[in-house]
This record gives sequence, C-alpha cells and structure tokens, in this order.
Amino acid sequence: MSIFTEAKIDCHCHLLDPAGFPYTAATPYQPAGQEITTAKQLHHVMQAHGVERALLVQPNSGYGEDNRCMLAAIAAARDRLKGVAVVPHDVSRAELQRLKDAGVVGVAFNVPFHGLDHYLDTGSLLAKLEALDMFLQIQVQDDQLLGLLPLLQGSRTRLLVDHCGRPDVAQGLQQPAFQALLALGRSGRASVKLSGYIKYAKRSHPYEDAWPFVRALVEAFGADASMWGSDWPFLRAPERVDYAPLLTLFATLFPNAAERRKILWETPARLFGFTQV
Repeated sequence: MSIFTEAKIDCHCHLLDPAGFPYTAATPYQPAGQEITTAKQLHHVMQAHGVERALLVQPNSGYGEDNRCMLAAIAAARDRLKGVAVVPHDVSRAELQRLKDAGVVGVAFNVPFHGLDHYLDTGSLLAKLEALDMFLQIQVQDDQLLGLLPLLQGSRTRLLVDHCGRPDVAQGLQQPAFQALLALGRSGRASVKLSGYIKYAKRSHPYEDAWPFVRALVEAFGADASMWGSDWPFLRAPERVDYAPLLTLFATLFPNAAERRKILWETPARLFGFTQV
C-alpha cells in the first residue's frame, strides 16, 4: 500500500478566498498569489493525494475573527471538513455552541502572530471551551509555551498543539519549553500536530534536524494523541513546499503501517468526530 492510497486526514490546512470572502481590512497580512486557496482547490488537492477528510484552521492572516469562508466550506462538504475558529476573547457560550453545531471543534490561539500578552487574560474563554468539550489549539514558538503554561495549567480544557510546538532546534531536545511540551503529552490532556517542519527546521526538505523532535513527541504523546497536517497552502513559507513530498516524508518517518494508520486516520477521526471511510 502506498502512502497516497492510505486513509488520511489532513489536520492543518487553510482556506483563503478573497474573491468570494473579502479579507478584513485591518488584518496585518493579506495572502496573495499562490497563497490563495479556495474550497474547490482544496478538494482537488485532497482528491489527488488520497486525503478523505481535513481539519481547516481559521487563518489570522486575511480573515482574523471572520470565520465565514471556513464555515461555508464546512457546510458544503458533507462531513468531510471540520474547523478550528478564531474568536474574540469575550465570545459568548451561545456563539461557541453555534460554531460547534456548524462543525467547529475548537478555537485557535496563535501566539507567534499576536504575542503572549494577547492571550493571558482568557481564563473565561477556556472555561467555556471546557464546558462545551471543545479544543484549545495553541501555536507557540521557541519558549513561548512557558509563558502560557500558568493559563493552561489552570484549566482542564483539551489542548491541541500546532506544528510540533515550533521548538528552537539549536537548543536541542532538553530545552525547557520542549520538555514542558513533552510533559503535556505525557499528562494525557493534550494532542499534537506533526506538522509545520519548515516553520522551525533550519535545514531544507526533508528537514532532518526536525526529526528528533518529531520522534520525541510521538514517544511522549503516543500515536493515540498524534496527528499529521500539511499546513497547506504554506503561508509565508521561506522556500517552495509541495504536498506530495510531505506525505512521502511522513512515510519515511513512520515506516510501520499500523502506527501510520493511527496518526493519519484513527486518532483525528476519534478526536474530531470524523465519520469512517
């Protein structure tokens, strides 16, 4: 069996369709060119690579808290898509319930984009997410997780960590923030996306300097709390990235078919409520 024919869920991709859903004027970055990605284009990418389901992540770039583009795609996809939204910190429980009913499984915090201080006073939001059994998805880089830990440790909200935690590869596996991430994995209350290597690796594809971090994460989180994501369409990528080589790299990192099945399909299908292929 080829990696391209195995059942797969892409757990991190974005839609950016300014022709159908104009960008928010105040957003600090407006994707253009090859970063433009419609729901129709996503369908073709999924079909070409044997991806049955996908988790859309609302991009802070372009749209900010305007989730309409993502929600329209989910509504049209007949259970093939689910989403992670961006919301104001004072969002009501009723609005979160509306989003959940529309196929949204969680809310995203993008600390590299907004800075740590932007998220420190969000305990009430985390409480609402916990009450609704929704995920808090966090993207951090370098040592930012350490500053977020008091907030996370004061909550029982289910956690979903983006892009391997974006560690500083120069600091190695023992850096405090990465060790804190591994501890979150061992606690059983967090899941991790094995994605975004280009966001923290210093080497070009196949990002060999990221491999030890990926292996350490799977050891700590387990395949039952690990998932794969492409990060398509690779916003602000410093060099060319292609979908198929990322899948081939995943097969290299995980040669065991049963482990691949868990990470690519079983774990995200269970956590996000995707229907069986």
